[in-house]
Formats: sequence, structure tokens, C-alpha cells
Amino acid sequence: MGKNVIFEIGLEELPARFVDQTEKQLVERTEQWLNELRISYTSMESYSTPRRLAVLIKNVSDVQTSLDVEVKGPSEKIAKESDGNWSKAAIGFTKGQGKTPEDIYIKKVKDTPYIYVNKFIEGDKTINLLPSFKKVIESLQFPNNMRWGTKTMRFVRPIKWLVALYDNEVVPFEVADVSTQNITYGHRFLSGEIQIDNPLQYEQILQDNYVIANSQKRKELIKKGIKQLEIEHDYVISVDEDLLNEVNNLVEYPTVFMGSFDQQYLNLPTEVLVISMKEHQRYFYVKDNNGHLLPYFIGVRNGNDYKLDNVIKGNEKVLHARLADAQFFYEEDNRNTIEFYQNKLQNVIFQEKLGTVSDKVKRVQQIAKEIATHLSLSKDDFEKVVRAAEICKFDLTTNMVNEFTELQGVIGEKYALNFGEDKEVAQAIREHYLPTHAAGKLPESLIGAIVSVADKLDTVAGTIYIGLTPTSSHDPYGLRRQTIGILRILEEWKWDISVSELFNIPFELFNELSLKVDSEKDAKETLLEFIKYRVMFILKERKIEPDVIQAVLNKSVENLPYLMKKASIISSKRNDDRFKIVQEALVRVLNLAEQAQEVNIDPDLFETEAEQNLYDVLQEVIPAYRLKDTNKEAEEALNQLSQLASPIHDFFETTMVMSDDQKIRENRLGMIYQIARLIKDYADLAEVEWKQNF
Repeated sequence: MGKNVIFEIGLEELPARFVDQTEKQLVERTEQWLNELRISYTSMESYSTPRRLAVLIKNVSDVQTSLDVEVKGPSEKIAKESDGNWSKAAIGFTKGQGKTPEDIYIKKVKDTPYIYVNKFIEGDKTINLLPSFKKVIESLQFPNNMRWGTKTMRFVRPIKWLVALYDNEVVPFEVADVSTQNITYGHRFLSGEIQIDNPLQYEQILQDNYVIANSQKRKELIKKGIKQLEIEHDYVISVDEDLLNEVNNLVEYPTVFMGSFDQQYLNLPTEVLVISMKEHQRYFYVKDNNGHLLPYFIGVRNGNDYKLDNVIKGNEKVLHARLADAQFFYEEDNRNTIEFYQNKLQNVIFQEKLGTVSDKVKRVQQIAKEIATHLSLSKDDFEKVVRAAEICKFDLTTNMVNEFTELQGVIGEKYALNFGEDKEVAQAIREHYLPTHAAGKLPESLIGAIVSVADKLDTVAGTIYIGLTPTSSHDPYGLRRQTIGILRILEEWKWDISVSELFNIPFELFNELSLKVDSEKDAKETLLEFIKYRVMFILKERKIEPDVIQAVLNKSVENLPYLMKKASIISSKRNDDRFKIVQEALVRVLNLAEQAQEVNIDPDLFETEAEQNLYDVLQEVIPAYRLKDTNKEAEEALNQLSQLASPIHDFFETTMVMSDDQKIRENRLGMIYQIARLIKDYADLAEVEWKQNF
């Protein structure tokens, strides 16, 4: 049986959002480190709390695995003198490997003989290698790092202690002036310094000192505590997985408790109560069996149940203060009007060059009108779009949104209804912020979808117009997310709108601002390229192959739903042997078309029956394809192009395209050009790597 190793990094409190990923990263880096050092072991366990990260490596071998290595030297031509004796190069090579010329043997590599020696590398003792774990710690990456004191090392939080044990022997190394030892620390308030004599005791000795080091066990304790309260009181406790993970990584020794708040606060919008509990206080909220919110909350204490009543009272006091503020804000806000808040938007800057939020709203309203007109909305729906766009930002100046910024739009919907606005208009105020992240929920109403697209169009086009295009990971205005949101809405609602034309709408409005830009043409090109990359992102997310993506994006992005359908169809045909005859014909035309140009085809110059037949079929396919293309019927449009496959094959088999007669040659190439243009209108199929050909 081998020995056991424990490494622990003691830290100031880690941000909860970093804990899980850092534990996973530590395991991966440790496994890589052990493999590189050729240290064998039977298993590994990892641990994490807000104050520590640790790995326990079981049954570690005493020595690293020895190696028999075949070492390649110079070619035989260089390794031997003309008289057949070993050259200085050969002798130097063997000496460098700790060998002699007698150990040389010859092997051929691609018909060229080289000299080789076998070298035995004896494994070192594991204890001598373990101090290099320091490199694992230093290699950990975090979204945000910091320096502390006079240290030059950057890390997520200051390192307070290090544990490194090989059975009962301390593995010596130092990180950021902190030396390894066999001392760890229990719960910050319920314990203190602890000596570890055996790595296998690590988890239990911490548990005895009020630290549940195993994050999964800690989570199960929280879930169990919540379930007990749920059964005891016959409540329904909403356990949000993200909140559960966050709470789990905020505590080392969880104790679940239930508190209450005054029933009068149930008159507040549900979203206000939920966000006050969930986002601000990290509480789980409680409902009855009919789904109605109850005046209770579930919290998790970092510690045992000692004087838990005092803890509950303290938490109730904090929540009461927050809800009392919310009630005050809610009542004050409802004393005013939408127009009151609209006027205040004139004093809120959206972007220095693009004006105030009030200016932005006017542009959003105009863009929304353009979209609504294109979609041929009814008069009633058109008016709702205009009103929703006009007041979509009014809640930004309310007290409630100022206090609960996460509720922008949500409060707008509530207040709009309170102020007597149409239900669909109110809904659109909330929905126009959707999606809130790339894969988030989309607007469910047409009015909301239009205003959402209009708002995002103004932000994306405007920001790029003034030269603030995102670079690498720097995207302060969330332009990538908002562009993906626009594209997803277009696809979801199947709007027959050209994407490039859609993004051109706000550019006309920016001209009225008299903004100074180096080149509006360059700004438009930058914008279209930015959109193209977002389309590529969506296609990649849907497992569309890179070559198919290039094929469908051979021209500017027009109708997005149609483009998505074409990409899906081509992807399915890519490995379909039944499509081979079509693919070969169409791609052959595309390749030859590089030598062609547009001419008026003269049927009187045809010399072969296949030539005439291809022309006749083409005249039937062109209008049939155009009809399917206009109707955005992707499968049927490709089927029309497929009608050309057999005539194309017959044409190439019986007709010499590159005729000596210039007029006949140009006439034939002109027909090839016309067919190629039709194919490329669908997609550049020459970009596709047709797998059935390999």
C-alpha cells in the first residue's frame, strides 16, 4: 500500500461564484501534474469551502515510474566517418545520454537510417517530487486576481495557510511567503488551530471542528434541512439550484432555519419580495400548496444551532428594513404618472455621444414603427407598438428600480397596469429587456418582440456607429448578447426581414444627430461583420459544421430563419450518399464558373442535345427556384436546384465546354455562370467538405 497525500490551500473567503470552478480546476491541474511526474495513485478526492481548497491523493507510489526511452540521434551518414568509425557527433550523442558507442543501433525513418540508444531513466523518490505542487497552486486561474501586502503574486484571495503532508511528513515548499505545515484551521468562530497527523483524517477532523469540507455533503445537509421544514409545516419551498450552489459556497457548517416577515408586505409585487429574499439576502422563499407566496423565508447559517433564535431575529430585522423601504418606494412611485417619469429621462445620459435615455427612447420608437410597418401590423397592434416603445424606459427613474435595479421592466409592467395602460403594452415593457442572456427566455408577445429588437438595434448599431466595437472579451454594453438576442427573436418569430436592412434603420436616425464618424461606410461594414460573427456563433451552438457555416454565409445575412433552415439542410446532406450525384454536379459547375462571366446565352449556338437539354431544364428551374426562394422554402428550393444534376452530368460527358470556337466557348461558360449564380444564391456549396467523397 502506498502513502497518502493531502494538499490544502487556506484562504481569505473566496467569492461563492468561484468556488466550484476552482475546485474542479485544482483537480484537473493536480491530475495533470501527477501524470507528468509519473506518480501513480489509486484515487483522488477534492474539497472546497469558502476558506479552503484541498485534494487528498490516496495510495501514492513511493517512487515515480521508471522509463525505458528510445533516444534518436543524428543520421547514420553524419554519425559515421568515411572509414566506418563513429564520428565525433555520434560519440558526443552517446556521451550526452550516458551511453557509449557500443550501445548504438540503427533504425530507418522514412528510408533514412538514424542512430539510436536505449536509455533507462530511474524513477525518483516521490517525496523529492511533491514540493513541485507549488507550481499547481501558482497555475490556478481566476476571472479576477489581487495582490496583497508587499507580495508580487496575484491570486484570487490572500493565502493564509498551506497544508502539505505525505503521510505524517510535511512536504516543504512556500507560496507567497507562506510555508507548508501540518496545521489547518476549523470554523472561523467555533474552532481554531488543528494539527493533522494523517491525510486520511482530514475530512473527519474538520467535521469535528465545524467544517464540512466536502461540498456535495454540505449541499445535501442544506437540502435535507429545507426538506424537514417543508414537511414539518406543509409548505412548498422553492429551491433554486443557482441559489443553493451560492449558499453552499458561502458556509462551512450549514444550519437551516426559517424566519418570517409581516404579512402586509405580501401586498408588494411578488417579484420585489422574491428578489429581496433571493438576490439580496440569499433566502429561499416559501409558498403554500396553491403556489401563493407566504410571509416566511428559509436561511442558512454558517455555524451550529447555538442561539439560533437570535440569528433568526437578526435576519428578520434586516429583511423587514428592506421590505419597509420597498413598500415606501412602491407607494411613493404610484403617486406620480408615467409622464412624470418620462420627463426625468431627459436628465439620464444613455451615452455621451448618443444622448439621453429620452433621446434613445425616441429612436427606439421610430425603429419600432419601421419594423411594425414592414410586418404589416393591424392599426391596433401598430398603436400598441408605438405606445410600448414610447414608455418602455419610464420605470428607470422610479424609486423602486433605483433600489432594485434587477427589476427594470418588471416594475415598468406593474406600474403601467396601475396607471391604466393596455395589458399588452405593459407586458411589452417587461419583455423588451429579453433575452437577458444569450440563451435566455425570449419575448412571448409580438409587441414585446418588436420593441425588444428596436431597443437592441439602437444600442448595437449606435455603439458601433461611434466606434465602440467590442474587442476580445471587453464588451461593456453587452453588444454580443444583444445582437444574439435580436437574431434569436427574428428566427423565433420567422420575420421576413433582411438582417442587413434591419440594422440599417438606426443608421439613418444617427445621421440626424450630426455625429462625427470617420466613415459611415466603414461603420456599416464593421456592424455587418459583427452580426455575421454572431450568426456563426448561433450556428456553432447548434452543431452546424464550420464549412457549412461558410457556405450559407457566402453573402450578407438576409432572412435569418431561412438561412438557419438552409444550414440545417446542407448539414444533413453533407454525409448523405443519396445526395452525392447532386453535389458533384453542382460543385463542378461552381468550380468551372471561376473561368466564366455573364453573357446572353444564344440557343442557336448549341451543338449537342445535352447542351440544349440543360438549357431547357434551367429555364424551368429558374422560376421554380425563385418561387420557393421567395417563399423561404429551403428544402424545396434545394430540390429545384437538384433537378439540374442529371442534365449537368450529361452536359459534361458529351460537351466540350472549352471549345476552340470562342463564341461557342463563351456561350457554354455563360450558361455555367448562370447556373453557378443560382446555386450561390442558395449557398456556396463548393465550401462544403462533402464527407461521402472520402
